[in-house]
Amino acid sequence: MNGPDAGGLAAGETLRRTPLHGWHVAHGARMVPFGGWDMPVQYATGVLTEHHAVRAGVGLFDIGHMGQVDVAGPGALAWLQWLVPTDVSRLELGQAQYSLLCAPDGGTIDDIIIYRLGDDRFLLIVNAANADADVAWMRACLANPDHGIDPAGIDLVSHGDARTLVAVQGPRSLEVLQRIADTDLTALGYYRALPATISGTPGLVARTGYTGERGYEVSVPSTAAVGIWEALLEAGASAGVMPCGLGARDTLRLEAGMALYGHELTRDVNLFEANLERLVRLDKGTFVGRDALALVAAAGRARALVGLELTVAGVPRAGYPVLDPTGARVGETTSGGPSPTLKKSIAMALVPAAMASPGTALAIEIRGRAHAAVVVPLPFYKRPTTRRPAPTSSPDR
Repeated sequence: MNGPDAGGLAAGETLRRTPLHGWHVAHGARMVPFGGWDMPVQYATGVLTEHHAVRAGVGLFDIGHMGQVDVAGPGALAWLQWLVPTDVSRLELGQAQYSLLCAPDGGTIDDIIIYRLGDDRFLLIVNAANADADVAWMRACLANPDHGIDPAGIDLVSHGDARTLVAVQGPRSLEVLQRIADTDLTALGYYRALPATISGTPGLVARTGYTGERGYEVSVPSTAAVGIWEALLEAGASAGVMPCGLGARDTLRLEAGMALYGHELTRDVNLFEANLERLVRLDKGTFVGRDALALVAAAGRARALVGLELTVAGVPRAGYPVLDPTGARVGETTSGGPSPTLKKSIAMALVPAAMASPGTALAIEIRGRAHAAVVVPLPFYKRPTTRRPAPTSSPDR
């Protein structure tokens, strides 16, 4: 189940609320509009403290803004094979796959996760700001006769507000979640999911996340959200569990080099440019966007997503110009900011493919001044095999 997404609010539109909204407000969360939802960006603890809690212990995230869509029926597999560039047929029962919805021109409509829950049943997790548009796109694709699949053999159902998602992330996430689960989760592999009863409520537990740490995402009925959230806080008290907002989620995913729709992925960015060429299976047969992506594969990508590390003081943000050594603008940052874990400023950017090699000297223009930077491999941060002591946190500014 994937990460936070950007998205504006149309004029006159009311912000939606997750089932945990009241809990966040009652516990002092700072709420902000996000993808059409009123979401906690941080608690009184602050982004840095929440970030370090996830890297060293365990954090809880409300991800109830994400969309959950069931695709089921005898034609479900064949249709998903046609809909996405990945090979869905390779999924075993209980296995998950990161994938994309691509437009016919190869651009990215959304990034999604596909779970195979049965021979003919799949669960798709989509980004909040795109959820309604994604479902409309999928329904239009389902009615498209070009795929040669009988739509009558496929049920496409959005769970809407009936179900919600909670993420438990950090090196002690298994320890905490296991305390309220009736199923042994120790053997659950990465990008695998299984049904389990969580604090007395049947749900689905997936070993996925958006932080670069070991973690789990739990799908449960919305009516059980507050009870499960509070049970996790109680079960994790000795592990230093901390509720975390979207601010920490963003700094964590940036360090882990994970794409955010609307930033690293857009309708103008194809999966080759986003370093996701491993996802495309041109040999599996026809699928939406195949012809356009085959042309990119043959000609080579014009742009590439890279990691940039500032070698001087400065704070890069999304949308800042990237400059070559002559001062010419050659690209733009897609995300950026200080790395609480690495104690340096980092960014991701789209630049010409010829400038994507690690060690390439570039610069980021911040407030009208060029700040020296160097291309570095992604991800910026990898989970250590041996845990280090918890870093000292400092208050937000």
